[in-house]
Amino acid sequence: MDGQQKTALVTGTSGGIGMELSWLLAKDGYNLVVVARNLEKLTKLKEEIESECRTNVTVIQKDLSQPSSAEEIFEFTKENKIRIDILVNNAGFGDWGFFAECNLGKIQSMIQLNVMALTTLTRLFLPQMKERNSGKILNVASVASFMPGAKMAVYYATKAFVRSFSEAISVELKKTSSKVTVTALCPGPVETDFWSRAEAGESKIFSNFIFANQKEIALYGYRKMMKGSTLAVPGFFVKLSVLAAKLLPFSVVRNLIYRVQK
Repeated sequence: MDGQQKTALVTGTSGGIGMELSWLLAKDGYNLVVVARNLEKLTKLKEEIESECRTNVTVIQKDLSQPSSAEEIFEFTKENKIRIDILVNNAGFGDWGFFAECNLGKIQSMIQLNVMALTTLTRLFLPQMKERNSGKILNVASVASFMPGAKMAVYYATKAFVRSFSEAISVELKKTSSKVTVTALCPGPVETDFWSRAEAGESKIFSNFIFANQKEIALYGYRKMMKGSTLAVPGFFVKLSVLAAKLLPFSVVRNLIYRVQK
């Protein structure tokens, strides 16, 4: 680009895919801005990465389920003259149970985090990337984005938004000859603490699916982002699930998902 060391901003870095992506970026020489709620885990990640990689890590403790948090992150980067070359919108959570019985506050926080924060960060950083005609955005969606998901209705809906949103922006950028790319990572179930936070211990999904390794998913998504791919769907069976969701009647798909995870 211009000799300046590049910087990536990654949300949801206290564990799981976000943490693994942070390591991949650091090992490739990127400075990092890591964002999560847990300051202790962020500080530990910073210490470990800086001791092993020739890179600087900036920690931002922020709860992205709170309104205005995305704007505050953007303002922090402006005030500190941090140019973001890669944006990874990884933070998100789900909730398991019948919609009518789910906690309303948790639902609203999920929509704020999974949809509003991701959309806001993308809108704030994308114009800078377009102006430089360089940059990459990775939005972590899910295989859930291709189908309705009874007993996780809002989570599936938020991920459908993420995928649709990412695909649409990707087309807009290509049609304007921009070199900026947007990638939606759509994994199946992954071995992270997502499921404990979703309180899905009683779900049959654990016996019906083989859970993927978070390191492998992060590496797959990273490579696809670097290639500028619009969609990143890792794994043969996940791809097969997406194909089935497209070919089977809608009524079959929505009832099948209910049976899989009830």
